[in-house]
This record gives sequence, structure tokens and C-alpha cells, in this order.
Amino acid sequence: MVHFSRVATVVIDVPDGDHGSELSFWAAATGQQLPELDSPEYHGALLPGQDIGLLVQRLGGGTARIHLDIYTDDLDAEVQRLEHLGAQRVEQARTWWVMRDPAGLLFCVIPEPGGTLNDSNSRRWE
Repeated sequence: MVHFSRVATVVIDVPDGDHGSELSFWAAATGQQLPELDSPEYHGALLPGQDIGLLVQRLGGGTARIHLDIYTDDLDAEVQRLEHLGAQRVEQARTWWVMRDPAGLLFCVIPEPGGTLNDSNSRRWE
């Protein structure tokens, strides 16, 4: 099935105790306000002049890391495409999938509302 996807966000995952200082650092480093999004765990914004966002995410546990978010207009098709390339599903979280690439690094595949991804801002997969 034809669908679209794109790498949309660089996510900086940080433990709870480091979230405030990490948020302040990245806001100053990018010169970009990183407001709270849909919950206190998430602060971020699109970067000026870029087609990519930056998100600082508060972790419940674990160590600091960075991961990518891939947005798609067909979650099932994109997850299957990535599995054929060697990725593995880790867990479904809310409406998206957390996956692991062949080297063991985590990333997320997130559904984007239909019509927002197209040939001008993403990759078409047939």
C-alpha cells in the first residue's frame, strides 16, 4: 500500500532528575523556546529553518539517550516496512510503536493525521 513517512523529531530522553537542566541547556543551545506539549513529560518545538523538531522527554527510569521519531500516515504499513528492513517491535505506547533497529537502538513510529504528509515533505513508499 502507498504511504508516506519521514524522520520528524530528534528526541532527547533524560531521567527525571536531569530533565530541567537538559531542557534549559537545549533551549539555550538552539535559541528556541521548548514549551510543554501535551504532557509535562514532553517539551519541544520545530527548529527554525528546519523540517525537524527537537523534543526533550522526561523518562520514568533508565539512562539518558537520543532517539528518532518517524511520522507516518499508515502506521501498520510503516511498521511492517521497517520490520522487513530488520527492525523489531518493542512495545505499543499510546498510539505509536517503540521499535528497535538492527543495532539495538530504540526509535518510535508515530501516526500522523492523513493528508499532512505528502511528496513535498516526506518519502512516498509503494
